[in-house]
Order: sequence, then C-alpha cells, then structure tokens
Amino acid sequence: MARQNGISLEKIMKMDCMSKCKILAGMKGIKNTVSNVNVMADPDIINWVEEGELLLTTAYSFKTSTLEEQRDFIRQCSEKKLAALGIKIYPYLESLPKEILALADNLGLPIIELYYEVPFSDIMTPVFKEIFNKQAILLQKLENIYERLMDVMLKGGDLERIAKTVNDNLKNPVMIKLDFPTNEVFHSGYIAEDVRESLIQNAERFFDPNLEKYKERKLYESREQIGDMYVERMVMPIVVKNSVFGHIFAWGLSTPLGGFDLSVLEATATTMSLDMLRKLSIKEVENRYKSEFFDELVSPESYRREKALEKAQMFSLDPKADYLGMIINFDTTKGQSYDYVEDDLSRILNLSERLLEEYGLQGVVISKTDSIILILSFDKKDKNERKIAGIKTHLEKAINLQSISVRIHVGVGRTYSGMENFHKSFKDSLKAMRISKVNEEKDIVSYDSLGVYKILSQDHLDEELERFYDGTLKPLVDYDKKKSTELVKTLEAYFEFNGNFKKISNELFAHYNTVLYRMQRIREITGMNLEDFDDRLNLEIAVKIKKLLEK
Repeated sequence: MARQNGISLEKIMKMDCMSKCKILAGMKGIKNTVSNVNVMADPDIINWVEEGELLLTTAYSFKTSTLEEQRDFIRQCSEKKLAALGIKIYPYLESLPKEILALADNLGLPIIELYYEVPFSDIMTPVFKEIFNKQAILLQKLENIYERLMDVMLKGGDLERIAKTVNDNLKNPVMIKLDFPTNEVFHSGYIAEDVRESLIQNAERFFDPNLEKYKERKLYESREQIGDMYVERMVMPIVVKNSVFGHIFAWGLSTPLGGFDLSVLEATATTMSLDMLRKLSIKEVENRYKSEFFDELVSPESYRREKALEKAQMFSLDPKADYLGMIINFDTTKGQSYDYVEDDLSRILNLSERLLEEYGLQGVVISKTDSIILILSFDKKDKNERKIAGIKTHLEKAINLQSISVRIHVGVGRTYSGMENFHKSFKDSLKAMRISKVNEEKDIVSYDSLGVYKILSQDHLDEELERFYDGTLKPLVDYDKKKSTELVKTLEAYFEFNGNFKKISNELFAHYNTVLYRMQRIREITGMNLEDFDDRLNLEIAVKIKKLLEK
C-alpha cells in the first residue's frame, strides 16, 4: 500500500493530458495513489523507482527483450509497488504481448497505453501540479489536526476527544489503547454493533503474548478479516523513552487507508508521546521526592524518621493512622538488565497507583530500580483486611499475566499504628518477600502467614542458622554434590508428603525400595533418626534454612 500522499490513478485518467490514453490491464489498481512521476530511460531505472510512482516509458525496451525478460520487468514493477506503468507502444510495437497483459491483470498493476504524440512532459507537468496541490491541502489539514490534538492535550488529554479527532479525519473506525495508565476508547461514528464488536476483538488479538507484535516499536500493517470481508489495518505504537506505552488502531472499513491516514496516525502518536513524556518527567520528579521521603521513613536513625513525619502532610498522610508496607520485587537474578523489566515495572507501578484510588486509600507508591514500594495508610475505622485482600488479588492477576517478562515476588508487612512505626512494617514486608522467593508456589506472601519462617528470618539469627544448618543438613548436601545423588530431594519429599513412601516414590519416579534405601542413607550420613521427633523437627527446620540461605 502506497504510504505517500498523492492523487488516485482514477483521477489522473480523467485529466485532459490523459484523454487519448487508456488502461490496457490491471484495472484492479485503478484506485492506486500516485505520489510521483518518473521516466524510464533504460531498464536499470527499476532499481531507483519508489513506491507509488507512475512510471512513463516506451515499448522500445520491449521490442529488444525476450518475453521472459518482459515478465521479469512487470513483476519487478509490481514488487516495487508502482502505482502504474505508462507505455508508448506505437511506433515500437503494434501491441503488447497478451501474456504481459494477463500477468499485469493478475498482479493488479495498471498498464496505460500512452498516446504516441503526447510528450512525457505534457503528462508530468499537470500530474505533478495536481499532486503538489493535493499535498499542500493535506499538509494544511495535518497542521489543523496537530493544532486540535495539542488543544486536547493542553486541556488534559481526554482520550475520547483524541479518538474523535482521528476518526473525523480518517473517516474510519479508530481505537486507542493505553498501557500506562491502562485505558482504551473506540470511536467509529455509526457502524453495526456486530461490526464494532468484531473490530474490538480484532484489536485484542493483536496482543497475543505468543506473537509479541505489541512490543515492536514500529508501524504494523496487515489485512484483517472482519466478518465476511477483508480490510486493511494500521497499528501505530505510542513510544516514549524507547518503551511502548500504547497503540492506535485504524481499520480501512469505509475508505482505503493511505498516506494521509498514516500521517494522521503518526501525528497523533507523536503528540501523545510528547504529552506522556511531559507527564513522565513530572512523575520522575515526584518519585524522587517520594523516594527521599521513604528513605527517611525507614532509616535506622530516629532523627531522620522524625524528619519524615514532618513531611507527611506533603503526601496527604495522617501520622496517627495505621500503616502497612508492601514491596513488589522484580527478580533480575537471571541477568536481565533494568531495560528488560522497565515495561513491566511501569505497568505494575500504574496498576498500584490505580488500586489505591479504587480502594479509596491514602498512600505513596515509590519506584526503585527493581522494586515498587507501597506505603499504605488506613483509617482506624476502615476494614483493612478487605482492602489488603483486594489489592493482593489484583496484583496476583497482573503477575499471572503471560506478558510479564520476569518473576515478581511480593511481600506484605503487618499493620502498625502510627507512621513512626512504618519502618517495622517495611522490615516485615522484606522478610515476607524473601520467603516468597523461597516458596516457588506463592508470588505474594504476607508476614502474618510466615509461620516458623517468622523466627528463621530474623536478621540477628543469620550466624546461628548457618551453624545449625552446618550441623544437620550440610553433610547430606555435600554428599549429593560429591556422589550426584538425590538424598536432599528425597528428604524434602518426605516432609512434603508426611512420610508417605508411596507418594514419595511417585513424586520422585523412583521405586519404593529405592526410597527406603535412600532414607536409610540419610540416617547414616546425618546421624539423625526420622523416627525421633526432635531429629525429624531439626531436619525439617534445616530444609527451610537451606532455602533461606540459597536466596
């Protein structure tokens, strides 16, 4: 599809300069857009032509070439997406070969027989004039569109008005879908409800996580089936700081999509990107202040925490309310760079801010390099448990989306009375997040649900835990490494299935007798008897410590 702006071949054929010319083949391309006119002096010109050109030539080269060479030339013209090929047939040939005309018909490449007495300049000059006039008009229209879009942006960037502006100019259905913040609007004028639903579903399929087309930072064009018809579709990404923040969809349902439509989409995406960049710059400054406030609030130095309390009013926080800390950590231990998780971090950041609004909570959301931290404030009369549960449910749904690139671990602290105690809640959330990394089944862990891990995760116990581990489980771990056995894995299964040897053997795909033998070796290497309550408890705690030490 020609992306340049110009005039249709159909309109050119109605001009005075073309009154004695006629289309011999390729009528399917009669509505092609002509954006330029070129003249072929020799066959090598095909290497220099551009999409959308009307190429003028004579049949002299046809007279001196074979039928196969002529076919190659027509194919090349089609591959270059020329708008049409104008040929002076007489006096070089009586007519073009039927095979060439049939091929042009098949390819949809218009071949025009030019009247032999009309100079090329008499065609080029008026056509160029029409193209120039059309482009001048389109440039004026684009300028007006920019002004309208900027006016919308300056008044708050209402997505509905932006979509209407695009729809008014394209005369085709438009959908704008933003990721940060999540929002979407569809504008089409009047179309049947079933067609509207089909277009919305068509847009949703674009975000198939298996294809990842939505991550590309370039225009995506395709031919889509909508109901029982095929229409052209353009999808323009809205790119800010090298990240895709959303997309603008346009379908050629009423009129074909062309160069002007592309220009409108580019203008809209650029304007929205600039507005988003402005908002991001403001948010970055805000985040810097929030981050400084948070650092003071969790500082081990009491005078810095007192300093943070003095700033509480800046963030509309009541120092006497109940407070809870939450940390959302993006696991980059597999070597992913910050750029790799930046889109995911922005997505979860916006979700977190939206959740605070949805649940009517006062709070502060802070973005760090690989984490998002939430300072949540609760009125003492609020039903805190319900709100926390709702936030956790929404986060869990977002984490389970396949579009998230890395593993996310969430730790939720306990609720404390008074902002001066927030640092305790944040410490709790860090411990819970650490256990989330240990527990492969849970991405979100609350400190209140840690059980024995509450004791094991105490900072001052690190040295004691290592000593305990060295005297219980470490000999078994070392033996596994040396002999390439699976005794530790067998012991973990023993605790998971409460000593049920049949379930253990099924889980490990090992014979029942093999499991019995392994359990005997565990007893011999550790010197501990699983039939003894104290030994069994010590080994089970050692397994949990091992997971903590590995993180």
